[in-house]
Amino acid sequence: MIFAVLRLSIIAFILMLIVYFFLSAWSRSVRRGKLAEEWDEEVQIGDRDLFIEQGLAEYDTSLRRKLILGVFVVPYLVIGVLVYVVNFL
Repeated sequence: MIFAVLRLSIIAFILMLIVYFFLSAWSRSVRRGKLAEEWDEEVQIGDRDLFIEQGLAEYDTSLRRKLILGVFVVPYLVIGVLVYVVNFL
């Protein structure tokens, strides 16, 4: 039984890691696109690439970036709640 739980945990972690990388890359590319659009429509002063890189540096420290880590936390919480509800309620 313990090996089944361990195997499930490892497979789930690998799947969540893959989802995290894809979600992180997608979110970063969307942010890059929005920064490029903002520079094209409003700023147009200075170096465009520098503006985008500074915006991405701010994004890297933002709350939104950290919320993507919920990909790892939420599934384990759901499984834990389900196990509790099935066994103790």
